[in-house]
Amino acid sequence: MKKAILLLADGKTFEGISFGSAGETIGEVCFNTGMTGYQEILTDPSYHSQIVTMTSPHIGNYGVNSEDVESSNIQVAGFVIREETLVPSNWRSKESIGNYLKTNNVVGITGVDTRAITSYIRDNGAMNGIISTMNQDISTLKNKLHNAPSMEGLDLAKKVSCKKVYQWSKKKKSKNNVAVIDFGVKHNILRLLDDYNCSVMVFPASVSASDIFNFNPDGILLSNGPGDPSAVTYGIDTVKSFIGKIPLFGICLGHQILSIALGAKTFKLKFGHRGINHPVRNEKTGLIEITSQNHGFAVDLDSLPSNVIPTHVNLNDNTLAGIMCEEKMAFSVQYHPESSPGPHDSRYLFEYFKKLMTNAKKK
Repeated sequence: MKKAILLLADGKTFEGISFGSAGETIGEVCFNTGMTGYQEILTDPSYHSQIVTMTSPHIGNYGVNSEDVESSNIQVAGFVIREETLVPSNWRSKESIGNYLKTNNVVGITGVDTRAITSYIRDNGAMNGIISTMNQDISTLKNKLHNAPSMEGLDLAKKVSCKKVYQWSKKKKSKNNVAVIDFGVKHNILRLLDDYNCSVMVFPASVSASDIFNFNPDGILLSNGPGDPSAVTYGIDTVKSFIGKIPLFGICLGHQILSIALGAKTFKLKFGHRGINHPVRNEKTGLIEITSQNHGFAVDLDSLPSNVIPTHVNLNDNTLAGIMCEEKMAFSVQYHPESSPGPHDSRYLFEYFKKLMTNAKKK
């Protein structure tokens, strides 16, 4: 067994065993509290440039299959687990998670106390880290970390977005044509739009407003994605062109970009929200939704313009989890209503988007 080390930017070290591919990788170290859904997490573009620590002690129990993916590639920079299940058991399983990472050249570390790492990140905040299976010299690794960029001010949407326009689905009897701006879109968002009988065209993050208008969509979905929303200036400027003209639905990074375009501000959370059991209160109904979340930035509630109302609040820390600007036909949520992985409590938002598009046509 080959030794591996995880070094955090402040000098804290965790020693373990090489897992997946051998090598070195740098990224912002974060943690996810979900007990399942590791394959969806690995392939979620919102995790680009991050080293993900799983708090659940056993990872890989049901193996890896060809269906539970949220993009065409593994997106994480590195993967940290307590213990790998070497003999997975599930009828859909094609290979073990270790082989999956190795085949895709993803560096990981196992045999470490992931809950200790999680507690440390909670206390000290998310920070860059490096996993190495090649070099155990702390001073050398520190120098490499010193040159790594901070997540603040980092535009990662352009790294994960599609390069060309493509059609996800075309319904012969569809009543709604939806343009999805891909800031790092998860496949399940596209699947659900398809399920709600929408014809879906996906556009790169750098798309111009004129290209979207030429498509003549009934609605625009602003997708999830990685990085600092305030750095996606081109996306913010483009979204401003649509406000009040076409129904808008933002998810995660899309929520943050829409909020900034409406006049709000964002900030970086100490350690982010990542898991599949985060309670959110719907401010209109008072009902509690259990949600899937994955974000390191949030919208400042106090910065909302007077015509934008908060619709959802995260009950773990009272941060803003959703907004609506009814007069502009725009709404968004910080969490992931498409889940994958996670509960389905918030799927109604896709139905609301569908009704918003229908009502807009009547005006």
